[in-house]
Amino acid sequence: MTRISVPALNLRVSVAGALYAVLIMSLACSMSMQYGHADVPIAESAEETEPLQVGQAAPRFEVRTVDDNPYVFNPKALDRPVILITFRGGWCPFCNMHLSELNEVIGEIDALGVDILFLSGDRPELLYDSLERETQDTIAGLGYTILSDADVQAAVALGIAFKASQRTIDRRREKNQDVEGSSMLTHGILPVPAVFAVGRDGMIAFSYANPDYKVRIPTAELMQVVTGLAASR
Repeated sequence: MTRISVPALNLRVSVAGALYAVLIMSLACSMSMQYGHADVPIAESAEETEPLQVGQAAPRFEVRTVDDNPYVFNPKALDRPVILITFRGGWCPFCNMHLSELNEVIGEIDALGVDILFLSGDRPELLYDSLERETQDTIAGLGYTILSDADVQAAVALGIAFKASQRTIDRRREKNQDVEGSSMLTHGILPVPAVFAVGRDGMIAFSYANPDYKVRIPTAELMQVVTGLAASR
């Protein structure tokens, strides 16, 4: 029987451990390059999130359409610049107000040659049904593209995902807000409402994320971003 000395065994263990660590680091690096912040742990709070910033490459991610079909956002194959707007879900009154406010500029944004995608934390079948009736009526026929990020792939990649507290979940239920089909209950995760402008080169040209979900980017400021994005394409 072949005997392995303790020093030799320790060396093999050390080498194996080092190779494993290199493999994990390589996988993390690969995921980071493809999915933005996929290698960063989910933040404990909205204040601790690390949104992607100007000059960084936009991530590739997959979300779902209202018909529950896959929708892949590939920043390396954009026909036009894109504005990504994330919101918590139709159950959030501040998200409803923001969507309603944006109805005045959706047509103008499209006319400038810029696409706009809304990423919701609700699952596909609730993307529109969870919105307030007034909001549904306001956005009807305006060409809104609302996509489901209930699996939080986009939120994680964009660096805006954080753990929802039980207090937050309980308060939403106390107010009879429909959170049953949202990322909050499916994964215990919420996205910080944010805006990212992505140029045709796939790079982030503008980044806005406020941990205070009650504060959203003013429409006038958004239009300044869109105008600059359109001019650069």
